[in-house]
Amino acid sequence: MATVLLFHHALGLTSGVHAFAEALRTAGHAVHCPDLYEGEVFDSIDEGVANAESLGFEAVMAAGVEYAERLPQGLVYAGFSLGVLPAQKLAQTRPGARGALLYHDAIPMEFIGAPWPTVLPVQVHVTGGDPWADPAAIRDLMSRAEEGELFTYPGDAHLFADSSFGEFQPESAELLMTRTLAFLDRVG
Repeated sequence: MATVLLFHHALGLTSGVHAFAEALRTAGHAVHCPDLYEGEVFDSIDEGVANAESLGFEAVMAAGVEYAERLPQGLVYAGFSLGVLPAQKLAQTRPGARGALLYHDAIPMEFIGAPWPTVLPVQVHVTGGDPWADPAAIRDLMSRAEEGELFTYPGDAHLFADSSFGEFQPESAELLMTRTLAFLDRVG
């Protein structure tokens, strides 16, 4: 069993993110899923990103890091899109990380200001044509992680694993969950 700190995407803590966390719990994992938007949920990625910009990406990342400080070390850090900011920061900088699950993106190493711990396992899940993903950051991360796995899914949807959002792709989301559970079984 692993303990996962799961961060939501720019839409907020949607019912789809809740459902994803519950699926991990049903599989036997402990999951913490903080609400970095204090209850606000948005209908479109553009609205959610505009909200994140108004708060400041650094502030969103700091809120996630602050939440993690209440928890013990030894966590798997996971994030959907915007949630990759705190998840990747914590994976790269907080001692005792067990792994990282980065859904829909990765962020440039320079943004964190610390190198990737080469022996820290990581999975990145994106669609091949995702307009929001940063391919250069993903390639850089994969080149630095000894235990890095990149999974590319068909299409160009961004939040394809959120069952409450219009881009949801059930087959890809199911495969993402299968791969996530296998990862958690390995690192937990």
